[in-house]
Amino acid sequence: MAKEEKTNVMRLLEAAKIPYTSHSYDPAVTDGRQVAKLLGEDPDATFKTLVTVSDSKKYYVFVVPVNRELDLKACARAAGEKSIAMIKQKELFPLTGYLHGGCSPIGMKKQFPCFFDSACEGLDSITCSAGKVGRQVTVPLKEFLSLCKAKIAAFSREINERSQSSS
Repeated sequence: MAKEEKTNVMRLLEAAKIPYTSHSYDPAVTDGRQVAKLLGEDPDATFKTLVTVSDSKKYYVFVVPVNRELDLKACARAAGEKSIAMIKQKELFPLTGYLHGGCSPIGMKKQFPCFFDSACEGLDSITCSAGKVGRQVTVPLKEFLSLCKAKIAAFSREINERSQSSS
């Protein structure tokens, strides 16, 4: 049996002595809700990482359940900004070191202020990208929040099936 290739996220979790469970899935699957289903994970406990930029040109990371989307006005309030927008997809890799679909709040080139949606409250662990498309990790929530130096805030809403611009 081939040894599993570790991602930078996994190495950082190990360095911080944070236990995790690794998952692999078909990288052709790009919808987070479908990924959760393939892995047998609860979509309420499976999170995606979204990177934004404020009107003051500061970057922020928002971690939200895959079955929800960002409310950008609520994100701006959480960050203390007037307005926030999603970064352009072409900016993601140069800014974070991650490709679209494989972005994690752990191990970005620079640590930006990070917010986890309040939907995480009450969860023991969450599943999110391991920093590579086709890879996920399940991590104890408290340790995850601490490693990301994250704050918890309410900034998501139900996905509007007609416009999934932030999913």
